[in-house]
Amino acid sequence: MPKYLTAALYKFVSLPEYQTLQAPILAACKIHHIKGTLLLAEEGINGTIAGLPEDIHLLLNYLRTAPLFASKFSDLEHKESFADEHPFYRMKVKLKKEIVTLGVPGVSPTKKVGTYVKPEDWNALISDPDVVLIDTRNDYEVDIGTFKGAIDPKTTTFREFPEYIAKNFDKTKHKKVAMFCTGGIRCEKASSYMLDQGFDEVYHLQGGILKYLETVPEEQSMWEGECFVFDQRVAVKHNLEVGEFDQCYACRHPLSPAEMKSEQYVAGISCPHCFDKVSEEKRARLLERQKQVALAKQRGETHIGEKQK
Repeated sequence: MPKYLTAALYKFVSLPEYQTLQAPILAACKIHHIKGTLLLAEEGINGTIAGLPEDIHLLLNYLRTAPLFASKFSDLEHKESFADEHPFYRMKVKLKKEIVTLGVPGVSPTKKVGTYVKPEDWNALISDPDVVLIDTRNDYEVDIGTFKGAIDPKTTTFREFPEYIAKNFDKTKHKKVAMFCTGGIRCEKASSYMLDQGFDEVYHLQGGILKYLETVPEEQSMWEGECFVFDQRVAVKHNLEVGEFDQCYACRHPLSPAEMKSEQYVAGISCPHCFDKVSEEKRARLLERQKQVALAKQRGETHIGEKQK
């Protein structure tokens, strides 16, 4: 069995006291040797952490049952996957204005949210010809995989989503809208935004793509490609197995095995997506970083910025 357990979690819940939760959560993570990133905001918690399975379960139990957190996180859900190498280098608990940044004041799934659709019911919904299916993720994520027939808004950040909807969707014409994202958090907030804009029937995939890939048998799947994840695994396939993609350190775009054979790909320096966009100054910094990675390997150490796969 792989050694490390990764837990992706989030919950929209009113947390006016979120600033006071930072220190005890960080301390608990360090006690259990857990690494990753958690975000806290007035609207809830979001993040991905990894560690030994027993340590992850102890932390999750602490968040769900300790008097300081139980009233907010007793039903906190998480999604699990395993890895041979630790997917994170350090532990951070950050304070934010939003746990997923849409940039529209007042939008909150704690006030209103679209209809949750379980993974096992998702195929039937998106097969309905009256349903318009939107991938709410960013363009580089969509590039390596998405659901059959989904619209790619070609956004570079989630902040661009409201403008995309304003320009391309009409509540009088688009009667049924379904959305999805990696773990469920973005489309949950996007559904709240669209309801605020007057759209009546708004659906979103409960648990996101990750839960779908974990739940729906591959032979029944309508997912095409791999799913980008925000850790050292880069991408996952059905049953949440680690995918074939790596990532360009320079621009962060996921790279297929074919792209890594390109003459424009230089490990840690450039790839086909950015080879003509990297400034000389940045190229010099990246070259120095690669030099430090090589020196660390000679010493039998792992450089803190080195990707592990």
